[in-house]
Amino acid sequence: MYLKIVKPFIDTILSLIGLIVLSPVFLVLIILIKFDSRGPVFFKQKRIGINKTHFNILKFRTMRIDTPQNMPTHMLEDPDYWITKVGKFLRKTSLDELPQIINILKGEMSIIGPRPALWNQYDLIDARDLYKANDIKPGLTGLAQIKGRDELPIDVKAAYDGEYVENLGFILDVKCFFGTITSVLKSDGVVEGKKVE
Repeated sequence: MYLKIVKPFIDTILSLIGLIVLSPVFLVLIILIKFDSRGPVFFKQKRIGINKTHFNILKFRTMRIDTPQNMPTHMLEDPDYWITKVGKFLRKTSLDELPQIINILKGEMSIIGPRPALWNQYDLIDARDLYKANDIKPGLTGLAQIKGRDELPIDVKAAYDGEYVENLGFILDVKCFFGTITSVLKSDGVVEGKKVE
């Protein structure tokens, strides 16, 4: 009942409230991005959704428009070269993730769940299969994000995603939600120039 009814309801209500309350922040960030570098404000990227379906995740653009596509940032030869000045700030504070509120409203994501893998991150996708972590909606944040984020190796990240699936419920979602706020304020687990989430 929680997964099919309560969780989607909470996602919709909180994301609607978030979109309204954070609209001034959206406006400021849009202006900063436009002044900082040429190109669109938003960045779309193909990601893995529930049951390994594909969807386009939304983020505020943090990289130059000529950056190689469909490649995790840490695999670029010189990641810092491609990240814009405003982009570094957005990544450090995780503000680049805010447009995913729209993905949540569209039903493609949940507030809490495994972070959606890139469509070509086959190692992570396969590792999550072992834990049935590809069988639920991906999230804006999740258990792995409060346990280490960018610093976690693939197998450990997948194991945390599996732990989330196994213990999925309101209490764990609340823990992940407030744990994420603490992690973001501390910038825990963010490796500058290597953020792929």
